[in-house]
Amino acid sequence: MVSRSVKSILVAAFSAIFLFISMSSRAGDQPSRETETKQEKKFDAAKTITEHVKDGHSFHFFKVGDFHAVLPLPVILYSPQRGWTCFSSARFGHEEEDVYQDYKMENGVIIPIVKGEGVAGKADPTVKVYDISMTRNVVQMILSLVVLVLLMTGIAKKYKQGHGVTSSPKGWQNAIEPVITFVRDDVAKPNLGHSYKKYMPYLLTVFFFILINSLFGLLPASANVTGNTAFTAVLGIISLVVILGSSNKHFWGHIFWPPGVPFLVKVILVPVELAGVLLIKPAALIIRLFANMIAGHIIILSFICLIFIFGGMSKIAGWGFSPISILFTVFIYLIEILIAFIQAYIFTNLTAVFIGQAFEGSHTHEDVSHGPNGDSIVI
Repeated sequence: MVSRSVKSILVAAFSAIFLFISMSSRAGDQPSRETETKQEKKFDAAKTITEHVKDGHSFHFFKVGDFHAVLPLPVILYSPQRGWTCFSSARFGHEEEDVYQDYKMENGVIIPIVKGEGVAGKADPTVKVYDISMTRNVVQMILSLVVLVLLMTGIAKKYKQGHGVTSSPKGWQNAIEPVITFVRDDVAKPNLGHSYKKYMPYLLTVFFFILINSLFGLLPASANVTGNTAFTAVLGIISLVVILGSSNKHFWGHIFWPPGVPFLVKVILVPVELAGVLLIKPAALIIRLFANMIAGHIIILSFICLIFIFGGMSKIAGWGFSPISILFTVFIYLIEILIAFIQAYIFTNLTAVFIGQAFEGSHTHEDVSHGPNGDSIVI
């Protein structure tokens, strides 16, 4: 009886809330079509999410009225027809119609326009432009690299001075040392055997570089570097070079002529194996990191945009949905912090697995251990 009463109260409460929201939205539909058009122009959720996710020529922090808190970045352009052009991205202002030195920005892309036509100028197809500007992805990646170098060199100096060797680690050593030990014991050793020391510098660099960039990307107004295909593609290509550089004749022999397989099957299997080494493995590294990092940012931005979408229906609906949206945003944000660590681990672990497969079966002395009975065990 009590449960039925509670259910009845909940149903009545939710019915009243939805009825109130629908009445408010109908009341908001009373203005003219011109007002609706202004509201639509005032906020575009898809455009807002896209602008925050993709790369840009400035860091935009917030907007109050007509004031924009922006950190402009240098624009560096080269055109075979016009030569070098350098200026601040602030020259474009905040309107896409702004033109500077016969260049115009449309949807975040700088295009050349016909000389002398000003704001009304159309794109000049005869002019080729190479944009090598310091975009926010580039700047943030450089900052992450500086943080990584300073952090690791500082910890290395402390170890050389005896801190953490003859005495307990202090400061950042306490936070970084368990992570390094984890990468060594749970990633490098199981997959690389006695050769793990050779690859530890690369694995640690990849792990911390991805982690720092992912955490920086969670800061407000920052760039989503790890959610950029160019960033993940370069990391994947570098890992591919390391994997191929670690391979041996035994590995390629199994790729081009698998032993114990019928000839007709080999004709089908060899292209598949070759594609797996050169395409599928790096693609698994590239797409996994990119998809997971950009998906989290889109979800967070979508929950925030829902506030303004409901607010466009009616102010009451917007204020009423705000607490729910904020709670979900904080929840996803905390998950994204965990995902930053998980994706750095997965990328590093898969790289170690692929490297281990490249020299697997070589049966060299350094890759062989011995069991308790003296039996050889390939590591």
